[in-house]
Amino acid sequence: MDENMENRGRSEDQDKTKLTSQIQNYTVEPIADFNDKAGDGDPLQCVQVSASVLASVEVDSVVDKPSQTLEEEQKERLDPDQQDRMLNDEATLFTDVGNTTATVKIMFLPDGHMMTRAFAIGLTIQDLKEHFSNELKVPPDVIQILLNGGITENNKTLISLGVQPHGTIQLEMSSIDPEKHPIRPLKPQPEYSMSDVITVRVQKDTDLVAYQDVVVEIVRAPHRKAFVGGYRHRITGTVFHHAAVQTLPRQRPDRGVETFCRDTQTVETKSQSQQCFNNTSTQMTKIGCYMSNMEDKLISPGVYITADEYHSRRLKAVVVLQKHVRSWQAKRFTDQLRREKEHHQDWVKKEEVRRKLEKEEKIKAEHQRRMNPATAEDFELLYYSVERWRQQEVQHIDATLSGPERKAALCALLDQETQFLFSVEQHRTAARQRNQQKAVQALLDKCAAPKRWQAFDGRMTLMDTQHTIRAQELRDLYSSVNVQNVKREERLNALLSVKHTVKEHDCKLTRDIVELIDRETDLLTRGVKEANLGGLRKRISTLFLQYIKTPAFNPEVSRLLKVPQDLAQMKKDFVFCQGCSSHLPPADFPLEYSARTAGRCRRCTRLDNEARRRVDLSLHRSILRCLQQDEVSRNRDSKIPFLLQEQDLRYLVDVVWGARSALSTQDDMHDLAMVRWEPLRDWSPWNCILLTTEEASAHQKVEHLEKAYGVVFMCSVKQKHMLAQKYFSKIPAMAQFLQSTSPQPGAHGDLLVTKPITVETK
Repeated sequence: MDENMENRGRSEDQDKTKLTSQIQNYTVEPIADFNDKAGDGDPLQCVQVSASVLASVEVDSVVDKPSQTLEEEQKERLDPDQQDRMLNDEATLFTDVGNTTATVKIMFLPDGHMMTRAFAIGLTIQDLKEHFSNELKVPPDVIQILLNGGITENNKTLISLGVQPHGTIQLEMSSIDPEKHPIRPLKPQPEYSMSDVITVRVQKDTDLVAYQDVVVEIVRAPHRKAFVGGYRHRITGTVFHHAAVQTLPRQRPDRGVETFCRDTQTVETKSQSQQCFNNTSTQMTKIGCYMSNMEDKLISPGVYITADEYHSRRLKAVVVLQKHVRSWQAKRFTDQLRREKEHHQDWVKKEEVRRKLEKEEKIKAEHQRRMNPATAEDFELLYYSVERWRQQEVQHIDATLSGPERKAALCALLDQETQFLFSVEQHRTAARQRNQQKAVQALLDKCAAPKRWQAFDGRMTLMDTQHTIRAQELRDLYSSVNVQNVKREERLNALLSVKHTVKEHDCKLTRDIVELIDRETDLLTRGVKEANLGGLRKRISTLFLQYIKTPAFNPEVSRLLKVPQDLAQMKKDFVFCQGCSSHLPPADFPLEYSARTAGRCRRCTRLDNEARRRVDLSLHRSILRCLQQDEVSRNRDSKIPFLLQEQDLRYLVDVVWGARSALSTQDDMHDLAMVRWEPLRDWSPWNCILLTTEEASAHQKVEHLEKAYGVVFMCSVKQKHMLAQKYFSKIPAMAQFLQSTSPQPGAHGDLLVTKPITVETK
């Protein structure tokens, strides 16, 4: 019997080995979908080969043998041990058969929708109902499963219904209460279109021509792929994700022992010290053992110290240590104070030196402006100095002389003033010529400058167009024409280049330039001196500059000309000046709050100032420029400082604040600055204060004005704000900001107004 069982097991192993080799040698080719595309699942799937693969292999049986062989073996006489072994084998065989799967096709009634699933044939109908109850969200008591039109019992298994291992069965499913609990088919994911069961064609290894259809079940993984990171392209911005593996995670076997517990993460640890026994031993002299006492020491007891004496000694030692530590801390603190004091004194000295140097530089710069004036502000300073000198001389004459002597002194003063003014005008003429040459050269450089823009990486890109190249050629020709002290051949080459350039356009201007160039060429060939050709060369340079400024000949200059070429635009955008009777753009007229018309231009206003009042606004202009820069750094949307003119700031500084600091009453205009009164509000004439530069830097750090300043000072500041508010409310541009500004409650509304008390003194 044992030999028969061994032969039986050996044959089964050989059949299984043959089956495995045949399955591995098959070529799988998908040919068609087996069923409808119902069901949910993740795109990560694995394929399970069903019973058709086993059926396609020419093997009689893999699991058991025919029943006739078993019956014959049962008829034989067996001992008890062999009978128990046979029963265990049959139980194991039955369990293996119950765990095999079969394809179950479920038809939903009355819709007729079909869904295919793979179940173990050992499951009961009740197990199927509970499974579909979780998927369809329907109570299991409402689900009714039919087979061939008949209702199946809940305790019956798929084996009892006649399902073979790896076989197929078709069932119908309906709802007892379709109104409350209708059975709806599962909606597949829109991006997923894989069916539950597919049919593939397998090629046999024995015959290369023969094929056989094999049913393959699709097992859907219930989990989604985990996010395992990725990277982003810096230039295009495309995001790439790392791909996850497409195999199911490996499940750990359940060993019946709990390996993860929450108590291990919340356990409280305790430490407790214990004193263990320390066993020692000594060796003494005894019978049969001699111990030498040569190295022994005699110890005598010392003075007995009580607990109070011990603690008092410890206290004295602690006091000594505290004395030394506190002394060290005091020395370190005093050293730190000394260093801070020295640092402060050095800073004060440096600040004094810096202020002194700044004052000397300002005086030197002002002296340089008076000696070598170059701008309109420099000449205003000269006229202001002449006026101050004249007023001082008039006061001195009125105080010391009278009668005819006074008149003679005033006439001499008038002659001397006339000489000063004549000298100033000579300087102005020379400066105007220098500035005109610089302005012409700057205009030509702007026309010839290439187009530039900033790239995404911060680098500047330059590009020359045909218009800029044309402007560069004209600039070079103009420079060659105006070069002094050159040889005759070089001069003739420059004139010839200009002549060929202007001949490209035929008009009166180009004909005049060509005629003048021919005249100078003729005179140069006759040997005329260069000193006699100055006027002719000046005419050629002027006409060629006019040629360059014509947009028809130099298109790049059109964007830099102040006078528009369109006559309609000129009539629309230009204003008539009542002083010089010229039509000028609106930017050349000052903004006055009380004027209804444009009035006089800036040039006429400057000329009237030089002839009559001779007021210097350079210091006020400097204060206004510093104020605008400070407001831009604080708030880019600030508008009020840019609406003020020099005359408005002069009224605010001289009349409202008295041209002196509100705190120290310092009247040096070079050291004064206009800042905000309340640092959190935008600057305005009713929210400002005039201080020195040091006082202004300290004032901007104040958070609470009530704690830093007294009530009387704050009342005086508020009165000046009201005076400025009354004056600037007449300007329409300021009125809208005044209306939008709401009064500040609480901060200054409860301030007491103090009045002086006169005390009679005896």
